[in-house]
Amino acid sequence: MASGAIAILLIAGFGGNEFVKANTTDYYNVYKDGQLIGAVATETQVKELVAKKEQEVKAANPDLNMVLSTGTLTYEKKSEFKADPDTEDTLQKLQGLFTSHATGVELKVEGKTIAIVKDQAAADKILASVKARYAPETAAKNKATEVTALAYAEEATTDKPVTEVKSVEIVENVTTAAANVDPDQIVDAGTVYAQMVQGSVKPTKYTVQDGDCIGCIAQKFEISPQVIYENNSWIQDDMIKVGDVLDLTVRQPEVTVETVERVTEIESIEPTTVVQKNSNMMAGESKVIRQGKSGSKKVVYQLTKQNGYLMSEELLGEQLIEYSVPTIVMKGTKVILGEGTGNFAWPVSGAKLTSSYGERWGRMHKGIDMVGSSTIMAADDGVVIFAGFKSGGLGYAVIVDHKNGYQTTYGHMSEVTAEKGQIVEKGDKLGVMGNTGHSTGTHLHFEISKNGVVQNPIKYL
Repeated sequence: MASGAIAILLIAGFGGNEFVKANTTDYYNVYKDGQLIGAVATETQVKELVAKKEQEVKAANPDLNMVLSTGTLTYEKKSEFKADPDTEDTLQKLQGLFTSHATGVELKVEGKTIAIVKDQAAADKILASVKARYAPETAAKNKATEVTALAYAEEATTDKPVTEVKSVEIVENVTTAAANVDPDQIVDAGTVYAQMVQGSVKPTKYTVQDGDCIGCIAQKFEISPQVIYENNSWIQDDMIKVGDVLDLTVRQPEVTVETVERVTEIESIEPTTVVQKNSNMMAGESKVIRQGKSGSKKVVYQLTKQNGYLMSEELLGEQLIEYSVPTIVMKGTKVILGEGTGNFAWPVSGAKLTSSYGERWGRMHKGIDMVGSSTIMAADDGVVIFAGFKSGGLGYAVIVDHKNGYQTTYGHMSEVTAEKGQIVEKGDKLGVMGNTGHSTGTHLHFEISKNGVVQNPIKYL
């Protein structure tokens, strides 16, 4: 009887354990950064939530590198009889604790953040574009930094300059650093590029002071002379004067791109002129005995530019290609006293014309009549060949032979002060204005003849 009861109890106990075991459920406590948030049926449910939220965050900002911040999630496995974890509530709480941010790269110039861009690749592309903007064409072809090695002897074999880019560098200290930021803080590459190359504009005016020059002003304001010429197109032949107002406005980009170029070109060597004196040739006459010929040389310059403006130019060397041939000019030194220049001056000061050259009263008037200062002067250098009273109506007159085919006649004088054979220079006194001969009043009658043919004096005065 007793043994039967024990058997029944054993069967009952075994059956109860099986029942409990059959109704025991596993679940997981979820911790975020060590803090219990709730329980879920499986870890997978949390992982699926995380994956879903990551997709949503990336979909909201497809062009950015988005990161879902979940904190550190840990799990503690539990088992209870008929456990019923509130998975939905736990997932809801977790979702509310998740945050998101964009990962970007800060672009800094001299420690100052200029902008935040998508990633390092975007930053590198912007900097490369900024450098390429100011690099010469050859630099662009060589990816802005490569140097095309050219042998000196092979360079510039034509008149077209050859440019070798030695370096293209940003002067300022530019750094980048990863950063977690709000998506709205990310700036597109095009905008950042424009900001870096355009920068701000600070209007600057300058009034020219005594002793100023274009180069001096450029040095004073640490700008290229090219800026002054571009902003002030009215400047001609470098001429500025005290009081002129110059526009020195320049853009102030975020960075300075300095390029160093080696330019090799062929330059012409202009021929010199060799003068040979000839005592048998009249002074003032010259004759080209041999026409010169230009030579050529190869020159190498180093140009340093900042943001495209030339800051310095240095001559590195030159190599002669062809000598120039001098021009030989023979110049006369023979001087004949009394020979005129062919350029005539008015024979009286303050001259006022009273009668013109040409037909007058039915007869030819061979000269012009004038009044003015009473002193009659030689119109050009020459030799007096007549001085005295001249029949035919001229009265007291002087005739000067200028030894070059020209003669001048001065009539109606009241007094002749020159003498025959006297050598006179332009402006020398010949006599005094008068009213002798066939004259209708005090005046000077003046004639010019060339090779014996009378001329209209007005053409020569």
